Amino acid sequence: MGGFKQPEQTIEHHLDLNPQPHQRSAADISRPHMGFVKGTRPQFADETAALLRGRLQAATLVLSILLAMVFAGNLFSEYAPLAGIRALILAVFVGCHLVLRRSRRFSLTQLRWFEAGVFGALLVQLLLMMGTRLVAYAKVGDAVSVVATEQAYLASWAVLILTYGILMPNTWRRALAILLPAACLPYGLLLGLRWQVPGVEAALQADKLRIPIPIPFVAVLVAVFGTHVISSIRREAFKAKQLGQYVLKAKLGAGGMGEVYRAEHQLLKRPCAIKLIRPENKTDVEMLSRFEREVQSTAKLTHWNTVEIYDYGHTDDGTFYYVMELLPGLSLEELVKYHGPLPPERAVHLLHQVCKALREAHAKGLIHRDIKPANIIAAERGGVYDVAKLLDFGLVREQTITKATDKSETVSGSPLYMCPEQTTSYDRLDARSDIYSLGAVAYYLVTGQPPFGGNTISEIIEAHARKPVKPPAEVNAAVPADLELVIIRCLAKRSANRYQDMESLGKALGECECAGKWTEERAAAWWQQITKQG
Repeated sequence: MGGFKQPEQTIEHHLDLNPQPHQRSAADISRPHMGFVKGTRPQFADETAALLRGRLQAATLVLSILLAMVFAGNLFSEYAPLAGIRALILAVFVGCHLVLRRSRRFSLTQLRWFEAGVFGALLVQLLLMMGTRLVAYAKVGDAVSVVATEQAYLASWAVLILTYGILMPNTWRRALAILLPAACLPYGLLLGLRWQVPGVEAALQADKLRIPIPIPFVAVLVAVFGTHVISSIRREAFKAKQLGQYVLKAKLGAGGMGEVYRAEHQLLKRPCAIKLIRPENKTDVEMLSRFEREVQSTAKLTHWNTVEIYDYGHTDDGTFYYVMELLPGLSLEELVKYHGPLPPERAVHLLHQVCKALREAHAKGLIHRDIKPANIIAAERGGVYDVAKLLDFGLVREQTITKATDKSETVSGSPLYMCPEQTTSYDRLDARSDIYSLGAVAYYLVTGQPPFGGNTISEIIEAHARKPVKPPAEVNAAVPADLELVIIRCLAKRSANRYQDMESLGKALGECECAGKWTEERAAAWWQQITKQG
């Protein structure tokens, strides 16, 4: 039970399904573009605040560690000036880091105050240390140390200016307004010391190797230019993340050709999941033609147990996307992985729903071709638990296998759950291939393992084609005989020996003695218990 994940997080992980289309044809992606929704998209300041908070957390942590090490070392030194002030500034850094790590939300204005406090404290420490050391060396007539201290602190000042410009998200105007006065501070200090401390003036006048270029001001120019470049890139990336009327919130996963994001429709404020497919070469572009057709076909399906497709389209750079409902729940793969084989009545309850979804799809000529536990979600919809949702019709991965002849061939689907004929006649598959795959899923649900295994894809495929399946009851004695017969018939090697349509399979499942015993009340109680434990 300890492996349970919160439903919303889990389904988001399993929306990372990135199958690749099998058939290749000329691409014709002509879906019209959708513009931004004026006044409802997220503000760039929101993203700036999130980035600033992360950078401040990192900066305060690093500074706290560095200053603590220097402070500890100085405790054993004969000369350790300003110990109290340095301890106070160290406490400021540590306190800021701890506060920023808290879960409470900070506005951009509040974070700017943190920024001012952190870097202001650092500037104060540098100024005090610089002034203290210059005065101390000047009083003992150590001109070499006075010059070395001046150059060392001016170099440190330049590094600080560059670090601020690179790390802190700013516009170039704001960066200039902050950094230009900051660059003047050490020179103002030097001017004051020259006037107040004669030894400082004499030592600096005697320096014949003085660098004529004011390094902190050069650092300001470089930092402001870098800030402008980084800010421009960030703005472009921010615009790119706003897809039509949808705004991408968080990346949920990636693989192969695509990425999946949690998103939100800006007018409806409806959460959803968006899959992006970015073609990288001509072959990928050709694949998108079939991908688009499959999405169009899936969008026509209206059954409650089929994932709902809200929208699809493409961007200027050729990225294809489609928008689907975001489902709170667990995939059947995770359900078994974290909680073991399902009770027969629960397995039948879920399988019966999938049969209904596939019955509609088959009636419209759409074969799934990649039915597996990861493509079926046990979700909560409208207050009803254990609603089976079927994902990704026909959008299967291509996998390469090496046969005994040492010839490589490409197959599409998930080897652990695909029918024997799928490796030889992919484009001629019918409803009976989905029946086989659903039988393999049923086997997994009640036993906790797929019907066949192997060390390689080729071995698994060979087992599906030739090896007799081990009866489920021999793996799990709790599997009733009538359900076992249904599963074994689904897994017949020859398609003619299986159920011939989903209606027949659904009827057989409904006639099992355990059918109807997994009620909505039992499902709700199970999910509530797991949520409390998780």
